[in-house]
Amino acid sequence: MAPMAPDDAGFMRLALVLAAEAAAAEDVPVGALVVSPTGEILGQGRNRRESDQDPTAHAEILAIREAAAKLGSWRLVDCDLFVTLEPCAMCAGAIVLARLRRVIFGASDPKAGFCGSLGNLVEEERLNHRVELVSGVLAEECSEALRRFFQRLRERGSGSLND
Repeated sequence: MAPMAPDDAGFMRLALVLAAEAAAAEDVPVGALVVSPTGEILGQGRNRRESDQDPTAHAEILAIREAAAKLGSWRLVDCDLFVTLEPCAMCAGAIVLARLRRVIFGASDPKAGFCGSLGNLVEEERLNHRVELVSGVLAEECSEALRRFFQRLRERGSGSLND
C-alpha cells in the first residue's frame, strides 16, 4: 500500500458528492474521479447501473471513459483514480488496462472488492502494469453513505441491489 498524499482527502470529498448524486438517483452511492498529475479533474462518474440498466455503468468505468475521451488517449499514465468504494474485478481490470498510476479508495468491499479484499488485480505481478493502492481515505464517510442507502432500501422494502 502506498501512503496517502496531501490532496487525497479533498479529491475523495468530491467523489463523495458524486456518490450522493448516485444515491439521489436510486443507484448505489459510489463516486469516482480521474485526476491528472497537475490536479485537474479529467473524468468523473457516479454509479448509473440502475438508471442506465447497464451492468458496466460503474462510477470508475464512467470516469475512466470520460478521462480517456478528454485526453484523446486510453493511456491514463500518471493519473490517479479516486473512488468511494473498493473497485470490483471489472473495474480493477479497466484500471490496469488504462495504465493508471494510483487508485485511492475509501470503503473496502468484502463482497466484491478486487483491490485487496477478494483479490488484488491492480498489484498482480504477472500483469504488465501495476497500480499503487491507497485504501481507507475517508473510509468512515464512504461507508456511512453506503449504510444509509441500504438502510433506506430496507425500510422501504424495496428489495436488494446487492447482486
